[in-house]
Amino acid sequence: MILNAESLEKMSNIRHAFFTRRGGVSRGIYSSLNCGLGSHDKPVNVEANRARAAAALGMEPDSLCTAAQEHGTKVVVVDRPWPRETSPVADAMVTNQPGITLGVLSADCATILLADTRSGIIGAAHAGWRGALAGIVASIVNAMTQLGAHTEQIFAVVGPCIGSESYLVDMEFPLPFLANNPANSCFFHKANDANQITFDLRSFVERQLLDAGVYNTSSINMDTFLNSDTFFSYRRALRNGEKDYGRALSAIALV
Repeated sequence: MILNAESLEKMSNIRHAFFTRRGGVSRGIYSSLNCGLGSHDKPVNVEANRARAAAALGMEPDSLCTAAQEHGTKVVVVDRPWPRETSPVADAMVTNQPGITLGVLSADCATILLADTRSGIIGAAHAGWRGALAGIVASIVNAMTQLGAHTEQIFAVVGPCIGSESYLVDMEFPLPFLANNPANSCFFHKANDANQITFDLRSFVERQLLDAGVYNTSSINMDTFLNSDTFFSYRRALRNGEKDYGRALSAIALV
């Protein structure tokens, strides 16, 4: 099962997909389209899943670039695909080269696919709460503009991620967000448990895109935590006492 965004689907020189957990070869807790090289799944299965994902985009398996994500703000400019062994540490990538597939992995965190097709520049970012708070959104928009993109021409789509109703955090969690900007209080709400509150990661990322000047922004509003048949979820795996979890791929390519 593949999810597409209408805004990117209209672009003739873009191929993109927010892949779900369906359609792969992995088994057990990784069932079935686990594309995470950092998981403890059998490497041969992960490679087969990544090849399937690339083929679904009409791209070669070797075109798919994913980085070693660390919930930071580093962005790399990709001018050629890299072997798995030399994957850089980064949470976002940009390119102006056709034939390269940019991929980011997630299991509750938000992913963002971006494109300025007039300038021929695309980007992909992984935005968990740490990276989002640290500024990964501003970093990737800045990297795209340095390549020649124009913010008013960038279309951005936030992929499926954990929903606000499912994202329970403790009472101290909002403090660094509020220290950064008191207006961030709007992303936190009281939960049924008096000792917890909820965090709206998706809306926080959307606001950051707007703050970066990207007004053509949309989202695929689906909760990865609640939809176990469709999505991998780190928090769900943790709740269920599972030792690991699969990673979903979000990818975009210029053709």
